[in-house]
Amino acid sequence: MKKICILITAMLFAIASSGQTAKQVLDKTAAVVSNKSGVTASFTISSKQYGNSSGTISVKGKKFYANTSAGIVWFDGKTQWTYVKDNDEVNVNTPTQEDLQAINPYNFIYMYKQGYAATMTANGQNFVVTLKATAKNKGVQEMQITINKQSYVPSQVRMLQNKQWMTINVKNFKKANLSDGLFRFNQKAYPNAEIIDLR
Repeated sequence: MKKICILITAMLFAIASSGQTAKQVLDKTAAVVSNKSGVTASFTISSKQYGNSSGTISVKGKKFYANTSAGIVWFDGKTQWTYVKDNDEVNVNTPTQEDLQAINPYNFIYMYKQGYAATMTANGQNFVVTLKATAKNKGVQEMQITINKQSYVPSQVRMLQNKQWMTINVKNFKKANLSDGLFRFNQKAYPNAEIIDLR
């Protein structure tokens, strides 16, 4: 009898402590990540399709700047510039939401509200939110987001794209005061780069 009481108490505590829907947790996470002044973090990406890489990212609303050993990506909310260090070239394009998700680990905060069904489990100090696409034409069919229960800062984003899983681990998340100029490519800083406009 005592064991049953302890089990019931533990279950009630788990329900009370989570007491939130997946959408509510994602709403709070989106509010943290989309800080008006901006946020910065470091990340590592692991994927069979793209290999492994690491770098830093700065985000302000829908804008972001990512710097890795292979290249640099600027996105001002509409246009994306990708500088490939080995080729000394810059590709310019207008990316889709799925394209952005492959580069910006925080882009899920703009995707979850439409076209995805959300479920959530608790795992220690974290919530794990699973998003599954409700339509087959979505470029990202599934996402799993690990979110700290106290800070609502995401520490990992896993996504299924082209039948391949990509894992993005994020750490050193900080609020920052970022200039809008950070998110636009400055040609003067790369005078010899070949510009390839793919728009």
